[in-house]
Amino acid sequence: MASNSAEKIHLFGDEKIFTVSELSQAIKGRIEENFASLKLQGEISGLKRHSSGHTYFALKDNDSVINAICWRGTKLSIALEEGMEIVVKGRVTSYPARSQYQFIIEEANIAGEGALLKLLNERKKLFDSRGYFSNKRQLPKFPQLIGIVTSKTGAVLHDMENRLKDRYPFCQVLVWSTNVQGAGAANQVASAIRGFNFMTENRPDVLIVARGGGSIEDLWAFNEEAVIKAVFESKIPVVSGVGHEPDWTLIDYAADVRAPTPTAAIELTTPVLSDVKKQISENINRMQDSMLRLVQEQRLRLSATTKYLSTAQSFVIGITQKFDDKVERLSLAIKNFINKSELNLRAQKLISPQNYLNFKHQKFTSIAKYFDKILINKMTQYLDKFAVISNRLEQASFRKILEKGFCFMTSLDGKIIATKEDFECTRKNGVNIHFHDGTTKVF
Repeated sequence: MASNSAEKIHLFGDEKIFTVSELSQAIKGRIEENFASLKLQGEISGLKRHSSGHTYFALKDNDSVINAICWRGTKLSIALEEGMEIVVKGRVTSYPARSQYQFIIEEANIAGEGALLKLLNERKKLFDSRGYFSNKRQLPKFPQLIGIVTSKTGAVLHDMENRLKDRYPFCQVLVWSTNVQGAGAANQVASAIRGFNFMTENRPDVLIVARGGGSIEDLWAFNEEAVIKAVFESKIPVVSGVGHEPDWTLIDYAADVRAPTPTAAIELTTPVLSDVKKQISENINRMQDSMLRLVQEQRLRLSATTKYLSTAQSFVIGITQKFDDKVERLSLAIKNFINKSELNLRAQKLISPQNYLNFKHQKFTSIAKYFDKILINKMTQYLDKFAVISNRLEQASFRKILEKGFCFMTSLDGKIIATKEDFECTRKNGVNIHFHDGTTKVF
């Protein structure tokens, strides 16, 4: 059909009239015939992902722009982003309905290592500004279950499991197999991290995201935001074991700990069993030494207490003897006093108890009347003085002054405002003005 259309195009000198569709199809055939497969470099602009799954955008350089399409079923090794400089492989075709040509993408890669590094630095600054690198968790000292996110097909997992058996064989491993390179790898790794966090039973104590070394393109999945955000939001501590010593990816900054290699990640998350046994033995020895010292100290204290009690017993015996002596002397003194008092009573002339009581009653009555008279006189004098003083205080009261038209101010917390400076300091919060019949608040 393309050849027939081309033949018709050569007949423009004749009187034949073409339809618009015939011309569009002829152009489409010629374009697809001459640009069936080529590579194109440009910057992504106006990226849109349609609900159908197709991706539409434009590739541009300093002078020109061409529309591009990536169909839903096309598998790319990178995730397309606005402003990314890429090299794509595909074919050119036209869209007759709008009389425009466009590039159909079949493969895509970032344009050179320099562009990758530039994009990596830009992402690092962006993720850092969003706080993805700030959330750090403490690794458990003795994990019982380690979750590993990696590919089951590589040698990395085998090396990690062997290293774990050598160091800490009691620890179990739960592996979540994912792709670690190419299209969809980032989303699979992010889903695995979230999946471990959603577990309610057999939930790992720590996670290791692992992959062997490779080029910056091979490790690019671990620079994607989906992975970085999943690590940031993880409730389980995460160790990054991606690449080798010189390889740095953005997951290294988001993770709680960065390991230079996957096997080093095992070493960072687990203790050496022999070291643990040695440490336990040393702790037991220290505890035994401490208990021995404690027993010796208690023995010394017990010995000292025994000596003190012996001394105290002697002291109590001496006090008891002195007390007995005092009691004996007091008893003798009481007997002597009783005897002396008895002799004095016998020597004196006895009188009638009734007469003695009458005499004392008359004397008490006379004294009571005298004191009643003195008490009444004193109370009268004190009441007169109190009335005079009360009258003076009443006249000097600030309320009498307020009744004459005066007032005074206080702050809201009750402090008297006595100076202009006090008023300036408190008036912005309000003051209380006190009159003789009440208080008013003024702002």
